[in-house]
Amino acid sequence: MPVDTGNRLGTYLKDRRTRLDPAALGFAGGRRRTPGLRREEVAQRSNISPTWYTWLEQGRGGAPSADVLDRIATGLLLTEPEREHLFMLGLGRPPEARYRSVDGVSPRLQRLIDALTISPAIIKTATWDVVAWNRAAAVVMTDYAALPRDGRNILRMMFSDVRVREAQEDWQSVARFVVGAFRADAARAGAGAEIAALVEELSRTSPEFEALWRSNDIAAHGEGVKRIRHPVLGPLAFEFSAFAVDARPELGMVVYHPVHETDADRIRALVEARVE
Repeated sequence: MPVDTGNRLGTYLKDRRTRLDPAALGFAGGRRRTPGLRREEVAQRSNISPTWYTWLEQGRGGAPSADVLDRIATGLLLTEPEREHLFMLGLGRPPEARYRSVDGVSPRLQRLIDALTISPAIIKTATWDVVAWNRAAAVVMTDYAALPRDGRNILRMMFSDVRVREAQEDWQSVARFVVGAFRADAARAGAGAEIAALVEELSRTSPEFEALWRSNDIAAHGEGVKRIRHPVLGPLAFEFSAFAVDARPELGMVVYHPVHETDADRIRALVEARVE
């Protein structure tokens, strides 16, 4: 049977609806000529016109709106990756980001960063709350476990914690970079409403943050070099890289690898000493 490559949206919609169980969704069972939901049942679940839905499957009627695609995604019980694929087929772009709050990470992701014994690594949300870290990060950067949950926000630490400020080789440059990257991350993840209270709080308590926020600068948090002054180890230099977590747009991983082998040896010794 030939594959229809001319109407990929319609083919995808038909495939998704044939996988659903009518009885489980409250529709009458009985004998059906084809498996899954009928077109009018998808339209009913999606709160759109049966005619309009039929046209979409048939490749007629032009491009659907984002609202229509969102309704169909809900009606077809699509997962987030399936919803994104639906938008790519229907509009040629992914859907607007919808921020989801995060309480923690999977055990698999935690094991991944734990395996980096001399490289501090953290997992942060798009609002820059640190939700996971490895032993090297706790020893070299911040003992996040000793902080209350709302105290693990990188912006709060940068502008409210004297120890964090003093650890930066060039605090002003780092602060400007952090605010610009934070703004970009929050916008990309659709977290504008979620950061409003934090921005208001820091604007009220830190004139420096307020000035940087008003500048509207944007920074790319991809890779670079970070230099800090550690209270025990002294000056340290790290190459850092930021990674996206697949299928979790609200999470990002940042890994800091020692630039110098001597720094790596000192970090290893300190981490091992703290374990004992």
